[in-house]
Amino acid sequence: MKNDFQPVVGHDFQFRAGAMPDLDFDGIIYCKVLEIVPFKKLSYSWKSGPGKGTINLESVVKWTLQPKDNGTELFLEHIGFEENVNIGMFTAMQNGWLKNIQKISTLIKN
Repeated sequence: MKNDFQPVVGHDFQFRAGAMPDLDFDGIIYCKVLEIVPFKKLSYSWKSGPGKGTINLESVVKWTLQPKDNGTELFLEHIGFEENVNIGMFTAMQNGWLKNIQKISTLIKN
């Protein structure tokens, strides 16, 4: 997704994607870098909503790298979905993250 990410704690940035009105999503994800541990961890807030300043999803994304004997494991955790309010977005995000992790895997292997 288009973004203006910078690896600086406290940096506000946005991801931009296509709007999905059925999921109360205007296509803009408002983020803030929360934590950076070089070569180990990145976390950032992830907020979105239907637009006009309304936010109905406040969550956190955490990427963690864990050294292993034969390489590195990547862990992705996206927390903060309220079951009744965000179930549609949770399902869409679950599918989206899976596709993106598969893309990362392909890029690493090549």
